[in-house]
Amino acid sequence: MSDPIVRMEGVHFHYNPDSDFPIHALQGIDLDVQAGDYLVIVGHNGSGKSTLAKNINLLLQPTAGDVWVKGLNTRRRENLLAIRSSVGMVFQVPDNQIVATIVEEDVAFGPENIGVPRDELRLRVDWALEVVDMLEHRHRPPHRLSAGQKQRVAIAGAIAIKPDILILDEATSLLDPKGREEVLRAVRALNEEGMTVIAITHFMHEATEGNRVVVMEEGKIVLEASPRAVFDHVEELRALQLDVPQPKELAYRLNGRDPTFPTDVVMVEELVDEVERRVKGGRRQ
Repeated sequence: MSDPIVRMEGVHFHYNPDSDFPIHALQGIDLDVQAGDYLVIVGHNGSGKSTLAKNINLLLQPTAGDVWVKGLNTRRRENLLAIRSSVGMVFQVPDNQIVATIVEEDVAFGPENIGVPRDELRLRVDWALEVVDMLEHRHRPPHRLSAGQKQRVAIAGAIAIKPDILILDEATSLLDPKGREEVLRAVRALNEEGMTVIAITHFMHEATEGNRVVVMEEGKIVLEASPRAVFDHVEELRALQLDVPQPKELAYRLNGRDPTFPTDVVMVEELVDEVERRVKGGRRQ
């Protein structure tokens, strides 16, 4: 296996470390993220998810331990520009990231500030808006867009710098179901093209989008595996005040009534297929 695109070793982070009441937000995090991963991080509020993400793109630096991005240590200040150019980040509230009065100007803001030549800049803006399906809105003012459209513009602005890694910090939490699906569709397309995605969410069904899930509690990683393996820990997740995807919850309850019903179900399609198979099997008997 090749070297990870992100490596965290023994990472601790304290807020207000010199105060009488420091907050130990990360406690010995060890984590590798491979290029092309779609890593989903879940945990209740205060578990350290956002703090972990901000230690990857140098919004924060570890109190102890080390973070490497593409082999560059975040502790070395000379690596700042290279790391920031490699990691795009999208936050919960798109209005906090939109800085221009026209969509295409907002998308151009990031690459323009890192010195992308004008001809290349135009190509990047076109590409980023096409990826998130917002080309037809390029001349509109952002304040006239829906929340989902604004978030897609924020994603376009983040990917226009051509990062290797895209971090989404609760990027769908304020959106309605249609807006969430619009954003997830764009993120899926980027990951399929090879971009590494790190998504923080409290929607358990979104965790099934990834190839790996990390569960955090009190600044520590308590579970890390594929979505199917993580959601097999139903009672452990409940003890952490976390839900499981609805298909998994329903399969778990059906198994309580019929032990032959499989519990390794995380997708709606899987649940429907299993129920239909059993119904058809019953009709044939």
